[in-house]
Order: sequence, then structure tokens, then C-alpha cells
Amino acid sequence: MKFGKWLKQQIHATLPSWRDKYLSYKELKQLVRLLSSGPTSLLNGSPMNGKAESEFVHFLNNEIDKFNTFYMEQEEDFIIRHKELRMRIKRVNELWGPSRFHPSEMDRKEEMTKIRKDIVDFHGAMVLLINYSNINYTGLAKILKKYDKRTGGLLRFLFIQKVLEQPFFMTELISDLVKECEGMIELILPVEEQEVERAHEARESITVAGEGIFRNTVAALLTMQEIRRGSSTESSFSLPPLNLPDSDLIRLIQLNSSLTII
Repeated sequence: MKFGKWLKQQIHATLPSWRDKYLSYKELKQLVRLLSSGPTSLLNGSPMNGKAESEFVHFLNNEIDKFNTFYMEQEEDFIIRHKELRMRIKRVNELWGPSRFHPSEMDRKEEMTKIRKDIVDFHGAMVLLINYSNINYTGLAKILKKYDKRTGGLLRFLFIQKVLEQPFFMTELISDLVKECEGMIELILPVEEQEVERAHEARESITVAGEGIFRNTVAALLTMQEIRRGSSTESSFSLPPLNLPDSDLIRLIQLNSSLTII
């Protein structure tokens, strides 16, 4: 599958409010085609080469600004949500602790259900953000490769070095929050609950903006695995291999299809 078509599928599968935050790959591809076919082509030795490359880089920089703005807004929101969830768990533990007055069992279960839903919801949104970073980096690397190949330029290496220092590429903080969130899930989910019941609860109750974030999260994890795994096209511009969490939520889903990105 061509990358442009694959990217379109990924964008369609994400949360509606995120869809205009991804790389404008189609527009960039069209710009590369124009730069390589007219008098501005580097292969033709035109004096407009510098201007053409400057316009292309300007477009890319605007895209990176878009990624950074969106990513940092989401990151800030996730930090706040993480603190709020920890406080909610603490309040529940204090309220239903062994030395406290115990409200009704129905009230306890209702509150625990709400917290479980919000934790898994939160976990899913963070996984989607890491996937957002991966997809946009991959798109940038591919469009820069096209640019160098079709124009004879040498832009990819220097530009990618810049990308590696951008906030949207720095996913360590969110990755740490994902791990902490998985610990919270294990803490909240009762051991005696059956895995089938957990899967049913997740699929039926976890939704964001009318779409199943559980389904999107699993798809995002599989996407990250696909674009990071070694292949015959692996290079210094490839993302490193990804060690996916062996969480109950992921092992519950059995998918027998895979993506091929070219």
C-alpha cells in the first residue's frame, strides 16, 4: 500500500478532532512534483533552485510548528489528567479504606467503574498521541526522501537531524505516563474479574467523541509496531524497534491482518 493512501486510512481512524493535525502529505508530494518538473528543478541547474528549496523548507517548518503546538497542548492536558486520576484513586482508597466508614457496595462499584473507564480512556489517548508522533515523523522522512530523489537535493539528512530535536518527537514523558497508567489499571482492576468481562466492559463503555478509543488504541499499537519493525528498507532515518506493553487490554484482541507500507 502506498504511504499516502495508508496515511489517509490512519487519519480517518483517529479521533475526529485530531484529523487536521497530521502531515499535509498530499500537498507536499504535489509540491515536490512541481519542483522536480519545472525550471526550478535542481536537476536543471536553475538559478531559482535556492528559492524553490526555501519554499519547500518553509512548508515543512510550518508543518512541524503544527505538530509541536498540538503535541505540547495534548501533553500538558495529559499531565493534568494524570494528576487528577491519581487524586481520585487516593480519595477512593481513603473513603473505602479498612479504617473508614464504608458507603454502600453499589456506590463503591459505581465509582470504581467510572475510574476504570477514565483510566483506560486516558491510556488510549496517550497511545494515540505516541502514534501521532510516529506517523508524522515517518511521513516527513518519506517526503524528504522523495524530494532528494526527484530534485537531486541533499536535504533529508540535515532536516531529519532538526526533527529529532522537536517536541513532537520527544515522546519519553508520555511513554512514562503510559507505563504508570498501566500500573494504575492493574491496581484498579480486581484480580478476580475474568478477562472476557474486562474486554466487554472496555469495548462497550470506553468511547471518546462518539468513537471507540479502545479500538483505535489497539490499531495504533499495531501501527507503531509495523512502522518500527525492521525491514529491507530500514535505514538511519527509520524509527527504532518498539517494545509494546504486554497488557491485558492488548492481548484480548486477536487481529489477523497486517499493513505493508511502501
